[in-house]
This record gives sequence, structure tokens and C-alpha cells, in this order.
Amino acid sequence: MSRALQAKTSRVLKDDGDVGMSADTGLRRSAKPPEDRHFVTALARGLEVLSCFRTGRRLLGNYEIAQRCGLPKSTVSRLTMTLVRQGYLAQDAESGKFRLGDAMLALGSTAVAQADLGQAARPLMQALADESHGMVSLAIRNRTSMVYVEVCRSELALNSSLTVGSRLPIVTSAIGRAYLAGAGNEEREEILALVRERKAELWAPAVAAVERALTDYQALGCTTSFGHWQRGVNAIAAPVVTARGQVMGAINCGGPVSELSQGYLLNVVRPRLLRLLAQLRERLG
Repeated sequence: MSRALQAKTSRVLKDDGDVGMSADTGLRRSAKPPEDRHFVTALARGLEVLSCFRTGRRLLGNYEIAQRCGLPKSTVSRLTMTLVRQGYLAQDAESGKFRLGDAMLALGSTAVAQADLGQAARPLMQALADESHGMVSLAIRNRTSMVYVEVCRSELALNSSLTVGSRLPIVTSAIGRAYLAGAGNEEREEILALVRERKAELWAPAVAAVERALTDYQALGCTTSFGHWQRGVNAIAAPVVTARGQVMGAINCGGPVSELSQGYLLNVVRPRLLRLLAQLRERLG
């Protein structure tokens, strides 16, 4: 994981623990030893639940999880429902059992993307950034957002607040709509359903924006955002698709209108972006 993303995601978690009264002094004291003050038991138990899902067993019920973790079933029930609400587990409607959810898969995808995809893409992205004088970014999906995992800038590119770890809404950014354009119909519908459920204010404009993105992608091989995501900023993007048809993320190229006009992006940068993606597809296999 890159240092920038580690710095963003690392948090010092504090836990007050169980407190009681000292029989000798009457002062409140922690029931945990001093060295455990920063150990969050509930978090550790939640991670134990997630670690139960290993190769060969896609679905697990509360009883099976309780047996594997050595925890009371009532505790496991509360943990699994919390994990479902946060997207780290999903509940099978027919059996009532659980499987890993999108948020958990996104964590794994982040690690894989940074270790393999990011490593393969970075030199190609930097070359495009230098050629276009813009900023080139690689992002992967996390629920209804796209998370930047690689960012390359040319020496002439203006500084931007967007960096590794930055998130953009999947339906309002060129890079997010590129991912949607490359995804299959089933995944795309699942994502849009999540947007409708969790970000209702984005739903109405999302439908029209995604339809335009699909049209652009079919005609141009990329999606576009000419001042739509942010006034004065233009960008184009396309999905990263492996030779097996798996959509791993998306790459964009963008910058200020004064440097990257609509015509320049479509006529000059777009062929180079598509060539980058073809080269990346060969490297990924």
C-alpha cells in the first residue's frame, strides 16, 4: 500500500474499555491492562468474522461463524448485521447466510491494484501525463465511489488536491462513468441501485449521465467530462479491462480547460489513452 494511502487510512483507535471501582482506592480504573488500552475488542471480533470467509466456503451462517470464531452466536449475529449495513458482508436472500460484500472485495482489490495493476500502469500513465501536460489517474471502485490508487502529473500540470486515496462519486465523474461503461449490465444495475439507496440526491442526474456515458463509450471508446464534474476542468476516461473481460478500474486524463481543451483531449489525448489501455491489457494478460 502506498505511503499516502496508508497515511489517509491509518487511524489511532481508542477504546475506553470496561471501567470499574478499585476496592482499595475507590478510583475508577480500566478493567484492561494498560498495554491493551488501544485494543478495540469489537473491531478485533469483526475482523475475526471476516477472516472466516476463506476459499471453498462462499456462504456462512451465524452458527458456523460462531463455531469458527469461538464467540457466542448472539454476539456473532450483532457483528454480521453491522458488517452487512457497512457493506463488508452481504446476506443471501434465500438461505439467510452471509458472503463477503462489495466493501470487503474493494479492500482486496485495492491491495491487488496497488501491487499489480498500479505497478504495471504507472510508467504508461507517466508517459501520457508528460505527453499531454495533464494529470493521469488510476482508480478502482469502492461501492458508489472511485478511489484513486495511482496519480501521475507532468511537470507543467497544475497542482491538484486530488491524490492517492481521493474519492470521486462514481456517477458524476468521467472516471466513474468509464468504470460503469465497462462493467457488465448486472454490476452496473447493482451500482445504480446502491446510488439510489444511499445517495438519493444523485439518482435523477445519474441516470441521464450514465446513459450519455454509455453512448460516448460506444462511439469514442471513452467517457467525457467537459466542465461537468468541476467548472473549468476537462477530462476523458476509459475502463481498464483485462483480456478476460474483467473490469479492474479506470484511467482518466484531465486538467484545466486552458491547457486541455475538448478538441485536444478528443483528437490528441484520446488515441494515446486508448493505446495505453491496450498496452496495459497485454501486460495484465
